[in-house]
Amino acid sequence: MERVRVTKVKSTIKASKNQKLNMKALGLNKINSSNEFDLTPQIAGIIERVKHLVKVEKI
Repeated sequence: MERVRVTKVKSTIKASKNQKLNMKALGLNKINSSNEFDLTPQIAGIIERVKHLVKVEKI
């Protein structure tokens, strides 16, 4: 499996409720917080919904 690091780069203050829940599911609370995941279809779908709020890097 491919591994990715997801880092929160923008605030979720004006984001929709679903986007806020997706960020919480990724475990990203504060700006510049990051988490590492195996790139499964479920994680890829969550990242796609909040791609304007996060930075994704392959590791």
